[in-house]
Amino acid sequence: MPRQLISSGSTFEQEIGYSRAVVDGDWIFVSGTTGFDYSKMTISKDLVEQTEQCLKNILEALSKAGANMQNVVRVTYVLPNAADFPACWPTLRKYFGEVKPAAMMISAGLSDPRMKIEIEVTARHNTKC
Repeated sequence: MPRQLISSGSTFEQEIGYSRAVVDGDWIFVSGTTGFDYSKMTISKDLVEQTEQCLKNILEALSKAGANMQNVVRVTYVLPNAADFPACWPTLRKYFGEVKPAAMMISAGLSDPRMKIEIEVTARHNTKC
């Protein structure tokens, strides 16, 4: 199976030179995804709203790859302020509560000060919960 590149239409992908997701065999690698609404290139000031939008963006990329959140095996969360992470938990549980992927949270600066969270996932087509 040839490698498939998936785009969200984000201007960042074109400007920086990356894909929202790459499908390689059974594996789906979704790039770090922020809370931008890529159709409008707008972002909420609210962390929880950004978290929800991140996950919607990820779900859209997974869908284009023929997968969904049930296929996610690994997730990495990046937040500039680690103390903000607990506010995200209810939203994360909504998407991953049944899936329970391996997870890691990193506190680090993001490329735009408006970004309060970035989420990266790895999924596999043959995963069944």
